[in-house]
Amino acid sequence: MPPDQLQQRVLFRDSNLIILDKPSGLAVHGGPKTPEHLEAMLGALRFNLSHAPRLVHRLDRDTSGCLLLARHDKAVVRLNKLFAAGQVTKTYWAVLRGEPQQDSGVIDLPLAKISSVAEGWRMVVDPQGASARSEWQVLGRGEGLCWVELRPKTGRTHQIRVHCLSGLGAAIVGDPVYGDGIGRLHLHARAVSVPYWAEREPVQAEAPPPEHMLAALRSCGYRD
Repeated sequence: MPPDQLQQRVLFRDSNLIILDKPSGLAVHGGPKTPEHLEAMLGALRFNLSHAPRLVHRLDRDTSGCLLLARHDKAVVRLNKLFAAGQVTKTYWAVLRGEPQQDSGVIDLPLAKISSVAEGWRMVVDPQGASARSEWQVLGRGEGLCWVELRPKTGRTHQIRVHCLSGLGAAIVGDPVYGDGIGRLHLHARAVSVPYWAEREPVQAEAPPPEHMLAALRSCGYRD
């Protein structure tokens, strides 16, 4: 991604942090099979500083939306403490193939990681796993789909994706691991709220839903 295009995806910036609208399909970290990744592009977001911002959390490759970056070491420490204390509020939108019976609730299902040579790794519900809790509410329904807003209270890997499948009984559209994998993943980090300064209002940002989710969202009642 050219530097100017990445800069155009900045939703918020001050001297301490940046909130970036990460595009779907872009991995946050690199790896043997991931030569192109966001971490290698962060130099484009230095702005007036001599160094690039740093990642303090992550989104899955195919999840779009709000991603927090720390602009200096003190901000890294501050944001890590806020995440550890559960004070950073993250809001996600998902489109499910199927419809939950209720309109809102709390999913409280512990998660564990399993792996196999044939299928690779995935997260599963396991009573002995790590605690995982997500609040949710239905925002719209239509054409066999359901538009859901979720607020995870813990930060487990694939938490929302597994909670939708096992807690709501419906996989996220396009999920290649926990669903049918048809089309692109319909999971979006819609908003984030960060109480960076105790004596000030939280830093907040919203990311518009990506183009590939709009048709499904509109069928559930979303209006631009």
